[in-house]
Amino acid sequence: MAEERSSVRQTRSQQKYFAMDVDEEENMSLCSTDVKENRNLDNVSSKEALGEGVQLPNGGSGSRKRPLEEGNNGHSHSKFRAKKRKKTPGPVLPKNALMQLNEIKPGLQYKLLSQTGPVHAPVFVMTVEVNGQLFEGSGPTKKKAKLNAAEKALRSFVQFPNASEAHMAMGRTLTVNTDFTSDQADFPDTLFNGFETPAQADVAYYLGSNGNGSFNSIGDYPLPSSGGPDNLSQSPLPVPSAFAPSSGKNSVMILNELRPGLKYDFVSESGESHAKNFVMSVTVDGQTFEGSGRNKKLAKARAAQAALSSLFNMQLDQTPSRQPIPREGLQLHLPQVLADSVSRLVVDKFSELTDNFTSPHARRKVLAGVVMTTGTDVKDAEVICVSTGTKCINGEYMSDRGLALNDCHAEIIARRSLIRYLYTQLEYFLSSNKEDQQKSIFIRCERGGYKLKDNVQFHLYISTSPCGDARIFSPHEAGMEDQGDRHPNRKARGQLRTKIESGEGTIPVRSSNTIQTWDGVLQGERLLTMSCSDKIARWNVVGIQGSLMNYFTEPIYFSSIILGSLYHADHLSRAMYQRIADIEDLPQSFTLNKPLLSGISNAEARQPGKAPNFSVNWTVGDQALEVINATTGKDDMGRASRLCKHVLYSRWIRLQSKLLSSLRIKLSKPSSYYEVKQAATEYHSAKQALIKAFHKAGLGAWVKKPIEQDQFSQSP
Repeated sequence: MAEERSSVRQTRSQQKYFAMDVDEEENMSLCSTDVKENRNLDNVSSKEALGEGVQLPNGGSGSRKRPLEEGNNGHSHSKFRAKKRKKTPGPVLPKNALMQLNEIKPGLQYKLLSQTGPVHAPVFVMTVEVNGQLFEGSGPTKKKAKLNAAEKALRSFVQFPNASEAHMAMGRTLTVNTDFTSDQADFPDTLFNGFETPAQADVAYYLGSNGNGSFNSIGDYPLPSSGGPDNLSQSPLPVPSAFAPSSGKNSVMILNELRPGLKYDFVSESGESHAKNFVMSVTVDGQTFEGSGRNKKLAKARAAQAALSSLFNMQLDQTPSRQPIPREGLQLHLPQVLADSVSRLVVDKFSELTDNFTSPHARRKVLAGVVMTTGTDVKDAEVICVSTGTKCINGEYMSDRGLALNDCHAEIIARRSLIRYLYTQLEYFLSSNKEDQQKSIFIRCERGGYKLKDNVQFHLYISTSPCGDARIFSPHEAGMEDQGDRHPNRKARGQLRTKIESGEGTIPVRSSNTIQTWDGVLQGERLLTMSCSDKIARWNVVGIQGSLMNYFTEPIYFSSIILGSLYHADHLSRAMYQRIADIEDLPQSFTLNKPLLSGISNAEARQPGKAPNFSVNWTVGDQALEVINATTGKDDMGRASRLCKHVLYSRWIRLQSKLLSSLRIKLSKPSSYYEVKQAATEYHSAKQALIKAFHKAGLGAWVKKPIEQDQFSQSP
């Protein structure tokens, strides 16, 4: 009996193992079928794949379901079920120019034309004939030479509005933005219609990027109705999205694809300990480009970006908030290249003046400076002045003889230093020697007065956004997720603001009582000074030359305003000119200036700690920095600054008496500083139009200083 039971148990066990073997064989068979289906999927169209439910390459499946295992009462054991494959999407590899050309013109023959150079560095030249035209390409290997020849052949098929589109059409999946600020490219109408859906047309082929590096198939884009390969050259390309997502390629990688084998050189290292600045250079097509950054890697990237901007008109993706806003009118320089150069020149000059930032007067929160360019080459730029400071005078130290500086904020001091420089340039005309007069940046006008020579431009650099409307809403650097001002219509946007006496920060102007009195301030009422954002907005209307200089020259405006940190395109453009866009009744020679606005590639680090109580200034020609106590508006010895009203008025009187015949504004005999200012009627009409524009926009009233501070006189 026991033997029979043992025999039955053994038989069942054998059946069980036999069934498992059958299941495993079926399982393996199905798995191999799946693999075969995956291998053959390339030959099946997408519609067939969806209809028949074949296994998809990424592990997903169509409508087919796996049959249940037999012998298990209709239930499947997970132990014997085919394992689900994990999804492995992976990147879609871009097709290079060779592959792209082969899709359009299959069966092309590439021939070796020559091989030159030493054994360790050969240069191969390959040729390919397309449409009866021969294209040559060179490279260190035959493969790269063929690729170069294919790229040249592709360029002959389509005319591109700019290099970035040609780059995309050649099969490289790059996300680049067209540089709309270039003064060299004439953009076709289609450039601004890239987001419109093109009408369908019956066409054969069209060269364009479809996002994965391959050419678009039939009907994706319209072609002219008349056929023939020659018509391809007239077909405008659709423009890539202006703010496409990043491809993950940085500027160094992109430049290396365009120009392989470039060498980057270390140029210099400078900057304060908390804000080191490295400069790297790269030579491309015989031109040298420099880039700066807080480390060498970033500096290399900036140098590569400068080359891409200049040679290929290519800007890597930036958020709208970080992008430069071009100047209206003549563009002599590429925005980012100019901004970085101006910033570096000002910082380097300040370093030179402070013994590489070791001087006690190198301590600062805000640095400002003005750079002058006289042509299209930024390398010829000259630093006119540099300044620091963040505070205003205490009311009790106001001077009724024009001997104290009221506002020692860096950008305000920089503008006063620039006016001092302009006086120096006008003084060349005091000499009867023609050669001396030609040294000046001014030339005589036929209708009287003077004007700047052609292409002379002034660029204002400020290490951070100016206090007031520009800074209050952008306390941090614009992030990648920052797509602009989310609340542009809030009441606080654009409001006039005033600085606080002996302190930092600004407050909105009061709706009434904007007149300050001399005795009121002396008795303890806080002296109010308009914010830097508001003052720069005023300069964009009345000019930077001031009312006295207006006797000699036409209005002079900044060509660009460049920020070293906290640059936010929306907030800065609103503060500088957008909020007064509806200004009316400006005199003929005045306008609403809209300068280039830009941040720099390597944003300056935040300056922690308490702001120093002094301000420094330097103008070209000075031997050293002048240090001013911001609280008193004079130096520590109680002497008046070389930038104060009294000193500048003295220089004006001397010029006015000598150049009387060529003045734009006639004045018989100057009596007081105040009356001379008021006699510049056009200047004051422009100023009144500005104040009216602020009031009309509901942004507040302009706060004026007590009139007594300007009622001083001086003998010539």
